Amino acid sequence: MNRFVSPPFTPSAAALRIVVVAALVTILSACVNYRGIRSDGHPADVAGYHAALSIPTQGGAWPTMDWAMHFGDPQLSALISEAIANSPTLAQAKARVEKASSYAEQAGAATGPSAGATYSFSREHFSGSTILPSPIGNSWDSEHDLLASASYNLDLWGKNHEALHTALLQQKAADAEAQQARLVLAASVAHAYVHLALLYALRDVAQNEVKSRSAIGSLTRERVHIGLDNEVESRTVDVNVDVSQADVSELDGRIAVTRYELAALLGKGPDRGLQIARPALLEAPDLALPNSLPADLLSRRPDIVAAHWRIDAAGHDVKVAKADFFPDINLVAAFGYDAFGWGHLFDAKSRQVQAGPAIHLPLFDGGALRAQLKDRYADYDLSVAAYDQTLIGALNDVATQVATIRAIEQQQTSAQRAYGASQRAYDLEIVRYKAGLDPQLQVLAADVARLAQSQRVATLRMQRLDAQVALIQALGGGYTSLTSDLAAAP
Repeated sequence: MNRFVSPPFTPSAAALRIVVVAALVTILSACVNYRGIRSDGHPADVAGYHAALSIPTQGGAWPTMDWAMHFGDPQLSALISEAIANSPTLAQAKARVEKASSYAEQAGAATGPSAGATYSFSREHFSGSTILPSPIGNSWDSEHDLLASASYNLDLWGKNHEALHTALLQQKAADAEAQQARLVLAASVAHAYVHLALLYALRDVAQNEVKSRSAIGSLTRERVHIGLDNEVESRTVDVNVDVSQADVSELDGRIAVTRYELAALLGKGPDRGLQIARPALLEAPDLALPNSLPADLLSRRPDIVAAHWRIDAAGHDVKVAKADFFPDINLVAAFGYDAFGWGHLFDAKSRQVQAGPAIHLPLFDGGALRAQLKDRYADYDLSVAAYDQTLIGALNDVATQVATIRAIEQQQTSAQRAYGASQRAYDLEIVRYKAGLDPQLQVLAADVARLAQSQRVATLRMQRLDAQVALIQALGGGYTSLTSDLAAAP
C-alpha cells in the first residue's frame, strides 16, 4: 500500500526577504535605539511667579537705549559710549558672536552638496621582476591622476538641518549675551560715575565743615581774649578743623581711585581718569514701571533672551543626537582621468567614473549613541534650569530696585526735614555762643549733628540715582528682542 508523502516546505524568495528584513529590524531595534531616554524639563511660565504686589503696574514706558541722557549730564553718555567702543570685555563678546556665526555657516554648508577636484603626480620606478612586462617593468614612469568629485547627503532624518538650527540659535544666544555684556558695562560706568558724584558732594560737605569750624575757631579766640573761654576750647576747635581737613584729603584720595576705576571701565590707562570732569548729575526723572511687566520682561532682558535661545538650541541638539540612530546615506559621484604620462592623460581609455550611494548603518556601538543622547538631554535640562534661575533673578532684581527706590524716597523726606532742623539749631547755637549764653561744647554738638544730616542728604540723593540706574539695568536697559514668541515655552 503506497502512502502519500508531502514534499518538504520550501519558502519563496519574497518570504525569505521579509524574514531577513524583519530579523534585521528586530536586531537593530534591540541594539541601537533610544527607548527610555527622555527629559521632563520644561521652562517655567512667568505667570507662575506671582509678582503683582512687588512689581506694580504704573503705566510707564520701558527704558530706551539712550537712558543715560535722562540723567542730565552729557559727560555720562559720552563715557558710556567710550567704554562700549574700547572695552576688552565687549571685544571678547563680539569675538564669541563671530565664532558662533562661523559655526552657523559651517552647519549651513553641510545641508547642501559639495564638490571638489584633486590632482596627484607621482614618479615611480617599476620592478622588472614582477608581472609588469617591458617596457613598463624595470623603468621609470610618471603617473597623473585627475579627479573631480561631488557628494550630497540625503539627510533623511533632518540631522543636518537640525544642526543648522542649533548653530543659528547659538548665534542668537551669543548676540544676546553680547548685549547683556554691553548693558552691564554701561551700568557699571553709570554706577561708578554716580559714586564719583557722591564723593564730590561729600567733599563739598567736608570743605564747608572746614569753613564752619574755622569760623567757630575765630569766635572761640575772641571769647578767649575777653575771658569767656580758655585755651582748652581754643585747642579743641583747632583739632576739629584739622580733622575736617583730613576728611577733605581722604575724599580727594577716594575721588582719584574712582577716576582710575572709571578709566579701567573705559578701556584706557589711569591718566584717562584724571581727565574726567566733576559730574553734574541732575535729578533723574521718576521711572514708572510699564504695565506689561512681568510678561514682557522675557523679551526685554538680554540675559533671559539668551537663556531662551540656549534652551531652543539644546532641543535641536537632541534631535541631532536622535538622528544618529538611523541610517545615513551619501550620494557620491566622481569623474576623472588616470594615466602614465601626460600624453595619455585625456585619452578616452584613461577615464575613470564612480557613482553610487555610501550608507552608514549603526549596528553595535557599545552604547555610545545612547550615552551621547543622554548627554544632549542633560544639556537641555541644564539650559532649562539656567533659564528658570535667570527668570527668578530678573523678577527679584526688579522688585528689589523698586523697593529700594521707595525706601530711599521716604528717607529723603525725613532726612531733608532733619537737615533743616539741624541747620536752624546750629544757627541758634552760634547766636547764643556769640552772646556768651552757651558753651562751646553745645555749638560743636550742633555742628556735628548738622554735618551728619548734610552727609545723609547728599548720600541719599546719590543712592537714589544709583538705584535708578540699577532699575534701568533690571528692565533691560532699552534692549528688545525682535522675536515675538519668546514668552512661549520652546
